[in-house]
Amino acid sequence: MDEEEKFDQENDELFEHHRIVVDPGQQTLRIDKFLFDRLPNASRSKIQGAIKLGFVLVNDEKIRPNYKIRPHDEIIISLPEPPRDNEVIPEDIPLNIVFEDKHLLIVNKPAGMVVHPAFQNWSGTLVNALAFHFTKLPEMPNNEGRPGLVHRIDKDTSGLLVIAKTEIAMSGLAKQFFDHSIERTYWALIWGEPTMQKGTIDVHIGRSPKDRKITIPFPEGDHGRHAITHYEVIKNLRYISLVKCNLETGRTHQIRVHMKYLGHPLFGDTTYGGDRVLKGTQFSKYKSFVDNCFKIMPRQALHAKSLGFTHPVTKKSMHFESELPQDFLDVLSKWESYVQFT
Repeated sequence: MDEEEKFDQENDELFEHHRIVVDPGQQTLRIDKFLFDRLPNASRSKIQGAIKLGFVLVNDEKIRPNYKIRPHDEIIISLPEPPRDNEVIPEDIPLNIVFEDKHLLIVNKPAGMVVHPAFQNWSGTLVNALAFHFTKLPEMPNNEGRPGLVHRIDKDTSGLLVIAKTEIAMSGLAKQFFDHSIERTYWALIWGEPTMQKGTIDVHIGRSPKDRKITIPFPEGDHGRHAITHYEVIKNLRYISLVKCNLETGRTHQIRVHMKYLGHPLFGDTTYGGDRVLKGTQFSKYKSFVDNCFKIMPRQALHAKSLGFTHPVTKKSMHFESELPQDFLDVLSKWESYVQFT
């Protein structure tokens, strides 16, 4: 493992991101000095270390610590976020609980809710809500500040999550996730119609060295982490498709990255290029229709629809289904009508 991969593994998901465009009248200046004056939580040594590891890019290129900035340079910085107390503040936020017993609960998370506190999202999260409604939820080792969590879904993805209420539930569920024996099914709207109506995407994915906020595929398997997604088309709708995805692994943005790798980004996915017309004509009437769909569902069209596992205490097989949220249903209905009448 090289130095950058080690740094990545130790600081997974803990990054501050900045984009700075240098003023036209800016005088030449070493970039570490320039950034030290503009990043309040970063020491000079921290900035120099980030530059050496390639976490500071100028005009999409890696640079040396002695690089001198010039007018109009675009600087992208990814730094580990400053230390913060891991105490979770309880907040009275309603929870949509699908199932609950002494050891676990199933929550249907709405789109727009962050799962756990992190940079720029220290409140209003699912964990803040859990801390209010439940006391002494267990935590996994090296996962401080995330009580009850054994997995997560993205902020703008809706759907089912299992939460552990006891240590035995935490251990048992964590082992099932580690063994890939948890059944997780997502429904998604993707651009285009896949050539293969059913298949498996087995491609490593990991953080982009150019933009630490996004994940990219590594087809050669030389970087990133092993990731497997099984997909099946439920319905072809000419310019988009409704697909079912089963996760064998659970990497950051896995379905979103794998479907883009396949050539079919998720509809409405602003991070991975699905928020513009990718299939169909450029006629104003069609573009207006698509833009209206984006307004109805201003997020990636992804929903964690079902969840299956063995109860860690009773050993009973458990399976839960959730309905598609209204924004997803509305957009799907509009596409079905569009295909039928055009």
